[in-house]
Amino acid sequence: MRISSPRIPPLADSEMDADQKELVAPMAATGRVLNIFRTLARAPKAARAFLAWGNYVLSRRNELPPRQRELVILRVGFLCKSGYEWTQHVEIGLRDGLTLPEIARIKIGASAPEWSQDDRLLLQATDELHHDKFISDATWAGLRGAFTEKQCMDLVFTVGQYTQVSMILNTFGVPLDPGQVLDPDLKGY
Repeated sequence: MRISSPRIPPLADSEMDADQKELVAPMAATGRVLNIFRTLARAPKAARAFLAWGNYVLSRRNELPPRQRELVILRVGFLCKSGYEWTQHVEIGLRDGLTLPEIARIKIGASAPEWSQDDRLLLQATDELHHDKFISDATWAGLRGAFTEKQCMDLVFTVGQYTQVSMILNTFGVPLDPGQVLDPDLKGY
């Protein structure tokens, strides 16, 4: 984690007003309100807008297959040095088909030799978006040969969304949720 204590602490249930409780009610119904949402609940109108877009990116309406979407999200989390994001999405990535060796290789990026050509292209595009806010012509041509136009758009949407999420998590100092352990490679992030 990049800072040792939250700048904007997550709200406890007892601290929430009616609007904040309404915001997190769907999550509470599943038994768990994550610290990111407890923090965002401090600005409920912004949180609602954030959740609408975030729900698109994580839904089936996003045409990147779940495994590839998680590959991209984890790379963004790593590049943004977001320990919280990385920790949350390792579990999701495993559920969506990534393996532990693949998750370890995400830290290396597209240069790791074991990636498929499609995965390599997704990682390269993610790196380019992170560093230059633009996908090069060569990488775009490769993507368009492997993915639909909509999938390419969803790739950019996903990288943008999770860059924003990582900035929020890092700057606000959102702490890990109970029971989570920070990846040792991300200590100091």
